[in-house]
Amino acid sequence: MSALTTTMLSKSVCPYCGTGCGVLIEHDGTQVLGVRGDPEHPANFGQLCSKGITLAQTVHGPGRAVVPLQRVGGEQWQQRSWEESLTQIATRWAEIYRDRGAQALAFYVSGQLPTEDYYVANKLAKGFLGTNHIDTNSRLCMASAVTGYKRSLGMDSVPCCYDDLEKTDCLFIVGANVAYAHPILFRRIEAAKAKRPELRIIVVDPRRTATASIADLFLPILPGTDVALFHGMLHLLIWNDWLDEDFIRNHTQGWGELKQRVQEYTPQRVAEICQISEADLQRATELFATSPTVLSLWCQGLNQSAHGTDNNVALINLHLATGQIGRAGAGPLSLTGQPNAMGGRETGGMPALLPGHREVANAEHRAAIAELWGIDALHPTPGLTAVPMYQALEQGELAAIWITCTNPVLSLPDRQQVEHALRAAEQVVLQESYLDGETMPFADWVLPAASWGEREALVTNSERRISHLQAAVPAPGSARPDWQIFCDFAHALGDALDRLRIPLPDRRDPSWRQRAARMFPFRDTASIFQEYRRCTSGRDLDISGLDIAILDQQGPQQWPFPAGAKTGRQRLYEDGIFPTASGRAQFHAPEHLGVAEEIDARYPLRLTTGRLRDQWHSMARSGRVASLFASAEEAFLHIHPSDAKQFAVNEGELVQIESRRGKALYRLRIDETLQRGLLFVPMHFGTRNAPAALCNNVTIPAIDPYSGEPEFKHNAVRLQAADLPWEAAVLLEDNEGKEAKRLRTLAREFPYAAITPLVSARGPAILLRVAAKQAPATALAQRWDEEFGLSGSDSLLYEDPRNAVSKRLRIRDGQLTAVRLWGGLQTLDWLRQLFLDGTDVEPFRLALLAPRVPADLGAWQRSRGICACKGVDEKTIVQVIANGESTLEGVMRACGAGTECGSCKPEIQQLLQINFAEAS
Repeated sequence: MSALTTTMLSKSVCPYCGTGCGVLIEHDGTQVLGVRGDPEHPANFGQLCSKGITLAQTVHGPGRAVVPLQRVGGEQWQQRSWEESLTQIATRWAEIYRDRGAQALAFYVSGQLPTEDYYVANKLAKGFLGTNHIDTNSRLCMASAVTGYKRSLGMDSVPCCYDDLEKTDCLFIVGANVAYAHPILFRRIEAAKAKRPELRIIVVDPRRTATASIADLFLPILPGTDVALFHGMLHLLIWNDWLDEDFIRNHTQGWGELKQRVQEYTPQRVAEICQISEADLQRATELFATSPTVLSLWCQGLNQSAHGTDNNVALINLHLATGQIGRAGAGPLSLTGQPNAMGGRETGGMPALLPGHREVANAEHRAAIAELWGIDALHPTPGLTAVPMYQALEQGELAAIWITCTNPVLSLPDRQQVEHALRAAEQVVLQESYLDGETMPFADWVLPAASWGEREALVTNSERRISHLQAAVPAPGSARPDWQIFCDFAHALGDALDRLRIPLPDRRDPSWRQRAARMFPFRDTASIFQEYRRCTSGRDLDISGLDIAILDQQGPQQWPFPAGAKTGRQRLYEDGIFPTASGRAQFHAPEHLGVAEEIDARYPLRLTTGRLRDQWHSMARSGRVASLFASAEEAFLHIHPSDAKQFAVNEGELVQIESRRGKALYRLRIDETLQRGLLFVPMHFGTRNAPAALCNNVTIPAIDPYSGEPEFKHNAVRLQAADLPWEAAVLLEDNEGKEAKRLRTLAREFPYAAITPLVSARGPAILLRVAAKQAPATALAQRWDEEFGLSGSDSLLYEDPRNAVSKRLRIRDGQLTAVRLWGGLQTLDWLRQLFLDGTDVEPFRLALLAPRVPADLGAWQRSRGICACKGVDEKTIVQVIANGESTLEGVMRACGAGTECGSCKPEIQQLLQINFAEAS
């Protein structure tokens, strides 16, 4: 950058989780130069996690969608203009509309879309086309929280705020690994606990996660037993007279049925169902009951269940029975999974919803929105939710689908069914910012969308706080904001419908073209927001008094923010009045039903899926940052040591898991934090990094009957060692990202492959590891050498044809610049470290070709990364602890780990606890 370049700052919000951390983007108007936390944003006060800190590395570079693409056969794509693309797509959609009606058309969008995108997409589907088949990937994470709030409290309105983390006396964290999924909120919890050691923290989870490192009480319940736990706690609350009788009498209804239900959930029965001790159940209930204030936090552990709504209402029952709601430090606070899942819920971006928390099935609600949109009527039947939507697509009930900012082939359960559905579709449109996702091979069109930092936007976080994101740099190529693509498509569709002489559903407009012009006149984010605000007037989320100028001048604001308000409202239901017909909250009395697929003799193990600390969803963005792979370079399957012994598998080996739906291959990691019989795999890895380790090959498509959310948290599987004894690896420099693409092509030839971006002293690098049942022909190794420039005079070669082993190393200026190992990886970790460190290898040049690390160089073993920000690995931290550091602060001072974003502090704490336990 020249000395004359002016660095500017633009306010934004992190595009990862629903915490909604404020970000300052440093840029020169063309390139993003860096990011840092916004100290003025009330969600994070300047802190960022490991993913947020590295956002600048995700904006520019290869792999972005920059022009519209049309599939012309197989994997061949042809560039098209926007006009040509939208005209052709619109023509096909108009034909389907004419021949089969609007109910043959569907949209599948994303909780990462800004509010204005959601609003325009919803208006396009429900208002212009007349189809309610528009769902969002928020269905996969937050739908059960939505239905739980609505059934218990009357509206999908989170009653609490982040300030309650500092004000509560007891934190009840259930099914949420906050330390990984919402690291900045966990920083606030850590700080609150340090300031007030009397704060009691209960963590409930089948896994002893990093979040449990801060718990006063940990309950490792069996997956799927949440309702039994909450009913058992309520049973004890009644038995010990720990209820708020006045609150129950004056502000709730349905208590009698619930009280009758929980009588059968005795401590002995609940302890047996949940597989915890009666003493721990008693202790958890006592802490909940005797604390002046209690704040519950939960996420996917409750939601991603075939009974997720039951889980939610059973938890909210505890708050209603004790009056722990509507005041500082108290209430049920669901943690939103995506950056704008809340905004999607507000704008009606689900098949049963309309803008302003209205219902499709409610005639008055439909009439209100129809009038606002200037049409006679809306379709009265809610559309299909995500899993049934793709089942209907496979069965031919739906003909075309428009997928926006999401990757259903990787993220939906029963991946094989989703692929069949997309192959059966007459047309698949994929609107994306990144290429090479798992869904792209099934698309007919790819439309390039502007991404984070490249467009203005509005989002709402977990505490109902709306933020305004400023554009910093232009989008690449001809990429456009999603709302603009939807508007442009509406105009093209209007033209196509007129060309086919398709009659309008009412007489409010003389033509489809003019209807599109009237309904989609939007010029910018502000014009969309202005219309959307009208939808909220008089509703529980009323923001009629809020505009972008207020957000820019006063900062992010919570809703409601009605006309005349000076600020948003921190907490809801402080008056004890709820948005139900009676004004009372509703108790519900679900029965404990267990998991959708129980284990048996054929499938004896429980598999749960979840997030990693340093990755996000399908890794389209986070997977572009090599440093974020340090803590999990491959897709690992975690297993308890006793189970590993029982199934005769060892650390680092390849194993296969199989369910009734499919199989997946993983490298094994022994994990004492798991309970026996429970396996864990990450949800993120796809074909770009781990083509054989796709967890949704095995997940079940069972869904909650109220919310439609799938049960990702439990599947019955079996496990065996993978019979893939032969392995090979290639390690290369990859400054332009081209080598990664070539290695992915090579990976297709093997049953197992792992592709890992790395950070070396000379810049980006890429590692491919593959495995097979037997060695391929040696000609393939020679082809690799030629393809990657390893056949020159600057390379060393070792070959053992009898054992099908060979090794090729390239050395330039005394440093390793490429490694190819064939048939034996005993020295891979050592050579890789020499490569990454830029070590001068001339002193032991010949030893590089040895079949094992020479003894005089000492034992060497690669160590898992712990601190992504400072590059500190587990071995270093363990050594620091062995040297005498016994506190978190001491370890941080000694090696620097945890001193930047702090996301790794819970793992450091776990290592300290392990050391303490071993010493004891």
